[in-house]
Amino acid sequence: MAPNCAPGRGNFELEYWSLLMSHRMEIRRAESEDAATLTEIAFAAKRHWGYPEQWIQGWKEVLTIQPEFIASNETYVACLDGQTVGFYALVNGKDRASLEHLWVLPSAMGQGVGRVLFNHAVQRAKALGVVAIDIESDPNAEKFYEQMGARRVGVNVTDLEGQSRALPVLIYDCT
Repeated sequence: MAPNCAPGRGNFELEYWSLLMSHRMEIRRAESEDAATLTEIAFAAKRHWGYPEQWIQGWKEVLTIQPEFIASNETYVACLDGQTVGFYALVNGKDRASLEHLWVLPSAMGQGVGRVLFNHAVQRAKALGVVAIDIESDPNAEKFYEQMGARRVGVNVTDLEGQSRALPVLIYDCT
């Protein structure tokens, strides 16, 4: 269990504790051996949005989580009743971090898993001295990040099979 998640330490901690306990959820540091499971979660979550399979395969490199990536970055998993149902990864910079991954199994969506993971990421970032978290979001996840307190600061436009795709860029202020 993450530090600072006991009851009585403010609204965030009470909400966090409640979500963890009500769902029998555990957040733990990912291990290199989790790579295949995390990859499956990333692919399943991306497919949830109905993207064409050729796009999914085009994102194979980004969605495949390597053991080395886990070992060298702040990567945490959410386990619900003993099953890994989501994860996040923060890539730490000098005073900023990038939220490179935050994925939840479709069967666990809507149960607070993403919210708990995001809040955990914020607490880890603060513990590391990070003042802001940069997020390049899937368009379908932008509203979630805004509800969590991130604000849109731009857009990255990419080309995917001849189609323009706008990826929202958000920032979460950790101060």
